[in-house]
Amino acid sequence: MKGGIRFNGLRGKQLSLTLIALICTTILLWAWQKTPLVTILPPQNRLEIFSPAILASTPTESTSLKQKTNAEEDFSFAPEVRETTMERTHKAGETRTERTDQVEEGGSIVPTEVRETSSRGADQAEEDGSAAAPMASEATSSSQKIKESMNLMSPEEEKVIHKGACNYAKGKWVPDSRRPLYSGYGCKQWLSDMWACRLTQRTDFSYENFRWQPENCEMPDFDGLTFLERMRDKTIALVGDSLGRQQFQSLMCMVTGGNENLEVENIGKTYGLAKARGAIRPDGWAYRFPRTNTTILYYWSASLCELEPLNLSNPSTNYAMHLDRPATFLQRYIGRFDALVLNTGHHWNRGKLNANRWVMYVGGVPNTNRKIAEIGNAKNLTIYSVVRWVDSQLPQHPRLKAFFRTISPRHFVNGDWNSGGSCDSTTPLAGGSEVLKDESADPVVAGAVKGTAVKLLDITALSQLRDECHISKYSIKSAEGVHDCLHWCLPGVPDTWNEILAAQL
Repeated sequence: MKGGIRFNGLRGKQLSLTLIALICTTILLWAWQKTPLVTILPPQNRLEIFSPAILASTPTESTSLKQKTNAEEDFSFAPEVRETTMERTHKAGETRTERTDQVEEGGSIVPTEVRETSSRGADQAEEDGSAAAPMASEATSSSQKIKESMNLMSPEEEKVIHKGACNYAKGKWVPDSRRPLYSGYGCKQWLSDMWACRLTQRTDFSYENFRWQPENCEMPDFDGLTFLERMRDKTIALVGDSLGRQQFQSLMCMVTGGNENLEVENIGKTYGLAKARGAIRPDGWAYRFPRTNTTILYYWSASLCELEPLNLSNPSTNYAMHLDRPATFLQRYIGRFDALVLNTGHHWNRGKLNANRWVMYVGGVPNTNRKIAEIGNAKNLTIYSVVRWVDSQLPQHPRLKAFFRTISPRHFVNGDWNSGGSCDSTTPLAGGSEVLKDESADPVVAGAVKGTAVKLLDITALSQLRDECHISKYSIKSAEGVHDCLHWCLPGVPDTWNEILAAQL
């Protein structure tokens, strides 16, 4: 009897356990229908499977092939643009992005940058468990960067990205009683007499009391000591023609306040800037401010081309003017610079080339292409070549910031410098005080730097408004009736160029 009771008790327990198991299974099945199993996976795994960045940024195979084909067709007609885009280098510390930086994934082309962004988003999700919105934001930002690097941005997208950016070239001249930044009677340590209009017979100096105000940003007031402190242990190099030399002298006067500074060291020999026998002046100057170890130098290279004597034994030899090679000085010393400002333009005429005995070379041989032989085309080829070369050097010198200054305008009226042209105006801003256009007034230089890490120092339009600021007929060296409507009185317009340079640095 007892054995039967024990058997029946055991059997009852088994039935109870079976019933419980069935109930649990039913609950699990019901829960699975309501909420898939993926919800109980760790957050990181969920993002790897359903990452918004991957879903938003990974194109289908057909779309990828179509975009690739269209891009190849577009770039095939512009080899210069293609090279610039494919070799674009961003600022120091940023990732260099190339069109070819893509990997095959799941049968479609996925840019590496998107994959890295998605991975960073997954890490963030693991930390705070709420990365869905940031991931979508990062995906959008990544897509914009890729489209921007491939020149696929629509005009509307470009406006959104660049909205609010400071365009120093757009703005107006405003009266300022605190100007000029140094005395035109002083700064004799750096300023050439021929450009110091206060030392000439000119009597009207109202042009000195204006400053440039960019439209959508405040340009900080220039202070020489502050600038030198910012440029501590740095070298600033200006390379170009006589307008570049004016900018150099202006900067030296600005950082010293026009006062004599006996501590400044002449280190020209360090850069091979010694006066050659029989030369009027050296090819440039280099000065070091010992308290901040700041060097400011200028090198004269009117064309920015490499100039190679064709016969070293002949003092009257012609020079190979290599349109596709930068000046030897740049090739030799670019690694020492922290800021570089380039300019060229006004020596590109047949008279200058003949007088200097410059013979155009391309690819290491005399140029035979008639189209390139046209002065304007030769100049453009050189500007684009120099910009591409400098851009290619920036990854090796990440601390270097390079600028190409746009052309300084001339204001000859009723002729040129040698045919009775003049610039007699003494009324400030008679032609207007504002620059309203967003685009540069020097499309060649603007086009050359576009898509590179070389920055635009855009001064053409704002300088065009200042026809009263030239040396004019007051040059101490000019012949009777000859006006200098190219160079500027100092202090004057080149000071503004340096204020903009300082702001961009």
